[in-house]
Amino acid sequence: MDNYDQFISKKTDSLPDKGKISCISPSNIALVKYWGKRPVQLPENPSISFTLEQCTTKTSLRFEKCKELSDSFNFELLFDGKPKPDFKPKIQSFFKRIEVYMPFLKNYKFSIETTNNFPHSSGIASSASGMSALAYCLIQLEKQIHPESSESYFLQKTSFLSRLGSGSACRSIEGPVTVWGSHKDIDQSSDLYAIKFPGQLHENFANYQDTILLIDKGKKQVSSSVGHDLMHGHPFATRRFEQANNNISRLKEILSSGDIDAFIEIVESEALTLHAMMMTSFPYFILMKPNTLSVINKVWEYREDTGSKLCFTLDAGANIHLLYPEEELKEVKEFITRELVAYCHKGQYICDKIGLGTKLL
Repeated sequence: MDNYDQFISKKTDSLPDKGKISCISPSNIALVKYWGKRPVQLPENPSISFTLEQCTTKTSLRFEKCKELSDSFNFELLFDGKPKPDFKPKIQSFFKRIEVYMPFLKNYKFSIETTNNFPHSSGIASSASGMSALAYCLIQLEKQIHPESSESYFLQKTSFLSRLGSGSACRSIEGPVTVWGSHKDIDQSSDLYAIKFPGQLHENFANYQDTILLIDKGKKQVSSSVGHDLMHGHPFATRRFEQANNNISRLKEILSSGDIDAFIEIVESEALTLHAMMMTSFPYFILMKPNTLSVINKVWEYREDTGSKLCFTLDAGANIHLLYPEEELKEVKEFITRELVAYCHKGQYICDKIGLGTKLL
């Protein structure tokens, strides 16, 4: 039975007067995809992801104790140095969800400054890095209030709170590989928070590369939240959740054994299955673009011609993540500049690799 009560902080009057906390949190890319959720922010199937290193959100949280306790949450938000009114309802909803676990929130006026180093709302998980960064800053404040709690507790609670802001955000706290969702073959796995992959990661996956091709930098016409909701009543949902559970079991063995060919098979199948669920929901929708399909075919041709271990995955968007071993870095970069850049928006792509999660600045 999941224990929510363990994350409820004791009320106390010993609150710091003011301060500033800054952190940087990465995005992540799911290998086995989570698509479909139940209240509140719980996954219909478990997922497993690579934590990234370069695609990050930097967040600074200033806090100052209010003279009088407010009935509402008192915060202002700057995104890239400017007010972002359309982000505020999401933060308001997040604070409302986590208030029971952080009863000191209404004691403070917060100033949140946040910036991404990658495009927002284009299929790189900006909500994952953004909400995990905010949750991490809030946990650092809680550390000042309750220093007696253990570091492992704070990491677990950060993941738990992040999930309440954005489901995939719970996978960004640690790295290089994390699992979110209860699964019979993953010890200590939980729907409430993500955990580090408990197996030994094979050296074949050390410093695994992720080059993100920016096929389309525009805002998605259907948000991930809407897409998740369309899994309710989806004709293929039950079978999809079974497939994801089976793929987690297989991927657990693959990540330990180093079988990259089997890794490629699962990762590409999962990416295409995710988009197949979108195309067969009602209403149906397509987030891939023509250039997405062109790149996928180019990747398959390249692998056939060279014996490369390059593969692709997709998040909920048109952009392509190219995953490959570090030893192929030079050859893959040459392939990208020679044949794939033409399909990218203004020739843009991001060179990333697996990383270790959120950190204090």
